[in-house]
Order: sequence, then C-alpha cells, then structure tokens
Amino acid sequence: MQYEWILQRNCSLTPRQVALAYAAVCTVSLAVAIAFLVHGVWLVLAFSLTELAAVGLALLLYARHATDHERIALSDGGLVVECVQAERRRVTRLDPLRTRVLLPDRPGRALVHLEARGVQVEIGRYATDARKRQVAQELRIALRTVSTTAG
Repeated sequence: MQYEWILQRNCSLTPRQVALAYAAVCTVSLAVAIAFLVHGVWLVLAFSLTELAAVGLALLLYARHATDHERIALSDGGLVVECVQAERRRVTRLDPLRTRVLLPDRPGRALVHLEARGVQVEIGRYATDARKRQVAQELRIALRTVSTTAG
C-alpha cells in the first residue's frame, strides 16, 4: 500500500515565469528611461534602476519560495516526511507503527505534529486549517490500516 500527500504553496508563477516577467518589465522600463535620457532627463534612468532593483529583489524572494512544499509518503518501507523550503530539503523518517498524529490546539497558523520514538516533525505550513485537519484524519486512517496489516 502506498499513500501520499503533497502540501504546497499556492503560487501563480513558476520561477522560470517570474524570470520571464521580470525580463519583460526590465525591457519596457529601461526603454522608457533611455528615451528620456536621450532627451536629457537622466533622473528617470536613476529612478528606473532603483525601481527595477526593488522589484527584482521582491521577485527573487518570491521565486525562491515558489516551489516550497511538504510531501508525506506512507508505504511498507515507513513514513517519510520531506520538507522543501527555499531549495533546502529535509527528510524525516518515522516508524508508522509508532507514529502519533497530533492536531493543533488552536486554529490559525498552528501545525500538525507527527511524533514517533522521540522524533517529531511538523506539517501543514502551506495548508489551510481545513486541509490540515483533512490530511491529519486521512493520515491517521492510513496509519491504522498499516498497523492492522502489519500485525
């Protein structure tokens, strides 16, 4: 049996699309700034470069986290939780027969806790409260299924 849940950010643009959009904005902005520079108004170029630097920084931060996700996979080999944040990947392996699923005490930004043999991991950074509850419930059922087939 194999179960898998993927919780990811709701991002409209991929990092590649962000780069293309930024290139288009740079082209238009610099074309306008150069047209003013030709007419002797150099201040527009300075403002354009400042604007492009600020927009570039914001888009860089956006693109860096656009592919963040959490992947929870339950199989005969165990429970694997993979968290990817800003291109850093962290993998935690848990014993499915000993894993407890703990829902958040309070609604809002609280996360679902998975715990087995002293190892803890939090999931649900990119999910709504309803989705967190749904995944927690599905995971509990799947863990029970695994424990009854193993025993």
